[in-house]
Amino acid sequence: MCEIFKTVYKGGEGEYEEKKSKFIAHITPVKDGDEAAAFIADMKKQYWDARHNCSAYIVGERGELTRSSDDGEPSGTAGKPMLELLKSMKLTGVCVVVTRYFGGVLLGTGGLIRAYTAAVKAGLENCIVIEKRKGTVLTVTGDYSAEGMIRRFFKDNALPLTLCSYSDAVSMETIVDSHLVADMIKKLTEQSAGTLKTEATDELEYAVAGDEVILF
Repeated sequence: MCEIFKTVYKGGEGEYEEKKSKFIAHITPVKDGDEAAAFIADMKKQYWDARHNCSAYIVGERGELTRSSDDGEPSGTAGKPMLELLKSMKLTGVCVVVTRYFGGVLLGTGGLIRAYTAAVKAGLENCIVIEKRKGTVLTVTGDYSAEGMIRRFFKDNALPLTLCSYSDAVSMETIVDSHLVADMIKKLTEQSAGTLKTEATDELEYAVAGDEVILF
């Protein structure tokens, strides 16, 4: 099976209000604990006048490192539920800070958990979340009459066309999940009766966001 790591490609912000308390979520991608700590420090500096700046982050391809902070809220009412939401979405490489401006009304344990969770959800709605995969570059070369067949094959198998070049032949490049390369080459060979040349080269990490192919 192909290893897939779900992460935030582009961060975002979101707000939630409960009984005049305002909760502002800022979410960003991070590579390690140092980047997460720096982001948290920046948010605390920017929102120095807020009652609380609670945080949570997960880093590592398998989410090996996790941290959360209630920043003065009752224990377990802010950082932990924020972290649990990130875990439930199987996200990694992400840090979130939720700033609270107190509205004068106590929300209670349940209210705080719901509010901080809702703020994170609002922030995630404005993020670009991607699935990072292990891939292999596959180049397919044939004569000009084979171009349509190659394009259809890529489309039918949900393979992105990353490069197309013309010389004495047409050469088209895609990225295939590494564990599927052998199967794709076999299918191409069968469909073309062996008339296409295939070459698997670089291994890399990639993701697809809409029509954009993101390389790492």
